[in-house]
Amino acid sequence: MKNMFTEDLKSIDLEENQTIEISFMIMKILDREGENIIAYIGDKTGDIKASIRNIEDTLKVGDVINAKVRFDSRLSVIEEFTKEEEYEIEDFLPTVDADIKDIMEEIKKISDEEFKSEESRALNEYFFGNKEFVDKFKKGIGGLRQHHNYIGGLAEHTLNVMYITKTLAYRYDCRNKEIAILAAKLHDIGKIEEYFTNGPFDVTLRGDMEGHIVIGITMLEEAFQAGGDIYSEEFKSRMKGCIVQHHGKVEFGSPKAASLEESFILNLADSVDAVLNKIWQVKQITEPNTWSQYDRRIGTRLYL
Repeated sequence: MKNMFTEDLKSIDLEENQTIEISFMIMKILDREGENIIAYIGDKTGDIKASIRNIEDTLKVGDVINAKVRFDSRLSVIEEFTKEEEYEIEDFLPTVDADIKDIMEEIKKISDEEFKSEESRALNEYFFGNKEFVDKFKKGIGGLRQHHNYIGGLAEHTLNVMYITKTLAYRYDCRNKEIAILAAKLHDIGKIEEYFTNGPFDVTLRGDMEGHIVIGITMLEEAFQAGGDIYSEEFKSRMKGCIVQHHGKVEFGSPKAASLEESFILNLADSVDAVLNKIWQVKQITEPNTWSQYDRRIGTRLYL
């Protein structure tokens, strides 16, 4: 467990050229100056700019180092460091507040209660019975700067969208409740390939080229091929339609606008959770009974 964080440095009365030993992740490499690199280094609480003596040219973005940092007024200097091979990624990258095990258990509970058909159970098992998929899913994020932009954010968002979808589907007597709730569970599976989460969050090459909706459809097609005759054409069409249409409108990123009852419900659930998560994030940095800064995602300041 990391015992000192970047934000802790603010509370220390550092003297010029004082040296402190602390672990950092390489967040961004800015430039190279001879045997040194200029980089942003930090953890989940912030970052600082530093010059790092990197004679063997071994450092890359995402590496964690234990370093002796000499602080001065212009640029922190690191002349000695060792690479850390074992560390808690949660020390260096933002992480969901809730226990990921509890989130996954609640997702499973809704799934066990709602997925009754052979098709739904088979498709759910194809993904969530696969350890490699589940491991990526639990580490997934909702986006870079949008909503749920932290490790575990994808799972948290999925649970919330399932819950809201289930509520709306029953309240408004959706004809295909099971498909709506299963689509809520799978609507963002493409994000496990869209985003890089083993270091500073970033979009992968595939994510830049295809985006999570197209990736998700590809993943669905692979599941349907593996399942063979288990899946009816009606089931496959509705499931793919929900994934394609879950952003609601073409101008919001959907290849096709919503045209299924299930995809309308899914879009509403997705939007509600995304907006309220963003409001929650703004609330964390805003004093009660004051105005927040303008937030582009919400499109306004908030009085909280």
